[in-house]
Amino acid sequence: MRVESAVTMESYAKGPSDAPLLDLTIGAALEEAAAKWGDRLALVSCHQGIRMNWAELDAEASRIACGLLDRGVRKGDRVGIWAPNCAEWAVIQFATAKIGAVLVNINPAYRTSEVEYALNKVGCTALVTAASFKSSDYIAMLRELGPASLPRLELMVALGGGEHDGFLPWDALRVEPDGARLALVATGLAADDPINIQFTSGTTGFPKGATLTHRNILNNGLFTANTIRLSADDRICIPVPLYHCFGMVLGNLAAVTSGAAMVYPGEAFDPALALGAVQDEGCTALYGVPTMFITMLNQPDLADYDVSTLRTGIMAGATCPVATMRGVMDKLNMAEVTIGYGMTETSPLTTQTATDDPLQERVETVGRAHPHAEVKIIGLDGETLPRGEQGEYCSRGYAVMLGYWDDPEKTAEAIDADGWMHSGDLATMDENGYVRITGRIKDMIIRGGENIYPREIEEFLLTHPDIANAQVFGVADEKYGEEVGCWVIPRAGASLAPDDIAAYCRGRIAHYKVPRHVRLVDSFIMTVTGKAQKFEMRKIMEMELARDG
Repeated sequence: MRVESAVTMESYAKGPSDAPLLDLTIGAALEEAAAKWGDRLALVSCHQGIRMNWAELDAEASRIACGLLDRGVRKGDRVGIWAPNCAEWAVIQFATAKIGAVLVNINPAYRTSEVEYALNKVGCTALVTAASFKSSDYIAMLRELGPASLPRLELMVALGGGEHDGFLPWDALRVEPDGARLALVATGLAADDPINIQFTSGTTGFPKGATLTHRNILNNGLFTANTIRLSADDRICIPVPLYHCFGMVLGNLAAVTSGAAMVYPGEAFDPALALGAVQDEGCTALYGVPTMFITMLNQPDLADYDVSTLRTGIMAGATCPVATMRGVMDKLNMAEVTIGYGMTETSPLTTQTATDDPLQERVETVGRAHPHAEVKIIGLDGETLPRGEQGEYCSRGYAVMLGYWDDPEKTAEAIDADGWMHSGDLATMDENGYVRITGRIKDMIIRGGENIYPREIEEFLLTHPDIANAQVFGVADEKYGEEVGCWVIPRAGASLAPDDIAAYCRGRIAHYKVPRHVRLVDSFIMTVTGKAQKFEMRKIMEMELARDG
């Protein structure tokens, strides 16, 4: 049952609170899962050929937990994981939770200076790392840094079968599990303890380490699972990265609280691997950011894959074009797909559509307030706006992080004195509590005094039959301050010229919104999590314009 604010004219809503919050650690949740669904499938890592049921996953996590204890890792110690998607990622997530060590997610795309910063910022004493991934040789990078650059790092564990001087093999952590020892450790753990640090994107300045508790992320996994009606009969295809909250919370922790199986198609997103995993494992749910779904929908042999088992899933991480949402429902058989919205700092979801929401709300909004979450839209002076007016999205409740690790100043900038997390996103809330994300405050283009919201133009461009995807952003201009620039990915086989874009817009949208600078591209500059880096596209376009005079 939804609970709305008594002051219905204000853009404020509170989610239902009839389902109680879990007061468990993540380790205890895994043990409960093993007791409930012991012989049911828990984890499939397709590219590794690994399959585990819940009892096996719990036992493996206990082995690694005891191995970490043998090596001196204790409650509160920070343990980094620097690896693409693999079975060991889930195992270390649960193993560290069993002993109260704080798992630190390291972006697989990080280079030497970035990993040095992240490990030192939070004081990691242990690091579990893949040997390499794509063009990155992690072992060589860590050797290049050396002990002098990483003074707190005492233990490095290498995944895979190879031997590497200075690195403990993963198998050496696999010791006989000692249930009594782990039970004793568990008596000193609590749901409100910090258990995970996730670095934000860091589009400006250094990344910040959002510090999250068992209660934060375990409950977010639970409520997400409940929203898409997961059970032990479901299998979740998880092509999104595990180092990000989408994979490790909405994937792994939604699974452990519902009994659904986690299915990893590959080390990183590949449309053919994701569709193949859905077909081969009979997945009922599929996760992705909009760009992933767009890529899958444009897969030339999409019709050859059997996606009939799909029922639901989550699209999140960026604003979703309406056309993409409809395509996912129609072509991927995901009639009950939902859109979620939130941020790393809120565990992550604070709103989500329901599987039975009216179609228009499911394709055009990010849903309503999640259980135990409060949501409001505020104006420039901090007042709560009337419903329908655009302002900044803020949220409050159990899901809000403890803060940014060792950064009280940045924490105070993000979380106000009343506990509201400020998102930096523009949004509206309608009379029924549905939220629409309308853009980023920093993305807004101001052209000659006119406020222009890129998402509005992006949605319009996607109505062009030859455009597969579009990103709109401001470009510096001497006359107007900013002009509208855009990068466009044409559909396969389409014949499209930059002038065609402007011609399509004229007479259909206001003249000042018509893109002046257009570039046709094969792909966007993206983060590992599938978010377009508009600031990088802007820099490139401005350099090109300066070069061309």
